[in-house]
Amino acid sequence: MAWYLHPDEGHNQDGRHVSYLRDVDRWRGPDPEVFDYITSIADGPRLVSALQDAFEEGTLFASETVPARNLPRRLRCAERALWFERTRTALTDAEIIFADPDNGLVSDDPARRLEPNFAKRMPISEVLALANGRPTIVYHHNSRFKGGHEAEIDFWMRRLGRPSIAVRCNAYSCRTFLVINPDAKISDRVVGFCRDWRDHKVSLHANAAARSP
Repeated sequence: MAWYLHPDEGHNQDGRHVSYLRDVDRWRGPDPEVFDYITSIADGPRLVSALQDAFEEGTLFASETVPARNLPRRLRCAERALWFERTRTALTDAEIIFADPDNGLVSDDPARRLEPNFAKRMPISEVLALANGRPTIVYHHNSRFKGGHEAEIDFWMRRLGRPSIAVRCNAYSCRTFLVINPDAKISDRVVGFCRDWRDHKVSLHANAAARSP
């Protein structure tokens, strides 16, 4: 689990959108165990360590905070590279990886690395490094991409250049989970997940080549 932890912020609403937990009749049904556990965390101190307790024994975690905007511009790239190498090393023996950047994917344009919010994003180079030889799932928060969200997902799947499928979640804000290098078992489970959650605005994304004109 590559957490991509960002320092807490007090000026926005990040992490406060938990009103869905009050809509028990709608959201608990597909997975009561997970729903109840998340509810218990939301009512408590809401620590990442509490989420880690739900994972099976032997799960590896990379939980070091991402170097953020308080660094001088000239140090950001070097500190980020060192941080990622430590993250990659911590997960060397993982058979499957889930990466959770706050805002999702970003290009490898060097200029982007100097932007204040780069710490909230995951460049393609880091995705490919973690996904080398193993299935990897990456969170992406959809943006105002020209052409819409389907075009945005297609764009990132092409940039990845690896076998991949995607899960779209459109309840509340739109987000996508990119599943890179899935084996047959993972692919089947993703399809089943989308089927079980289809009434909750979850769908399997068909890439552009698979969609009819």
